[in-house]
Amino acid sequence: MIEVKNLTKRYGDFVAVRDVSFKAEQGSILGFLGPNGAGKTTTMRVITGFMPATTGTVLVDGLDIFTQSLEARRRIGYLPETPPLYSDMRVESYLRFVAKLRGLRRSEVDDAVERVLKICGLADMAHRICGQLSKGYRQRVGLAQAIIHNPPVLVLDEPTIGLDPRQIHEIRGLIHELRGQHTIVLSTHILPEVSQICDRVVIINAGRVVLEESLGSLPPGTSLEDVFLEAISKEEGHEVAEAEETLEEVGAGHG
Repeated sequence: MIEVKNLTKRYGDFVAVRDVSFKAEQGSILGFLGPNGAGKTTTMRVITGFMPATTGTVLVDGLDIFTQSLEARRRIGYLPETPPLYSDMRVESYLRFVAKLRGLRRSEVDDAVERVLKICGLADMAHRICGQLSKGYRQRVGLAQAIIHNPPVLVLDEPTIGLDPRQIHEIRGLIHELRGQHTIVLSTHILPEVSQICDRVVIINAGRVVLEESLGSLPPGTSLEDVFLEAISKEEGHEVAEAEETLEEVGAGHG
């Protein structure tokens, strides 16, 4: 459902994402995991069409996000790290506005809004002003806007960041309920989040994929934390070796 091939994003001389490739199968939840600054958000912005890549391709439901951008983006629901809410709008009015932006026909809007209010537990908040909601409810509204057009693909960037334990549990539950109906890419640096709700994990560090693995295939007794730390340390060792090799080449050139 989502296929990323050799994706690279440069900002001048800085390489934020380097030759990243991975797949998310239909109906699955893929955990996109990495430390802060690893390149997760940049990758999410590229695969949702909000940012161009330097090189590489992204296929969403078989459509190229760069050359068939409009059609591909219609198949994506995106919840960025900060939910894109209008603080002075009421929840229901905001969701109606998003539904129209997403191209829903007038006859479809009422049912779509009612559906996402129910799914996201927002029925009692429909007439509240977005800017007066708690962080947890703002995340719920953010999730509601992402699924208002019932897209086959959801991309969620740090959906539980800044929430208290109860809110985290509720949002994880909502995401888990969407499994099967949508292919979900969940970007996070919270290991328990991936362990509890994801089918597969991609670990990225310093812009590179250092591991892609099914959680069910991890050896018995091996925690995701162990796997994560080992993958990160191997990549850091690889970077040090590359740097040392470069220095040796430079030194030989001056010799």
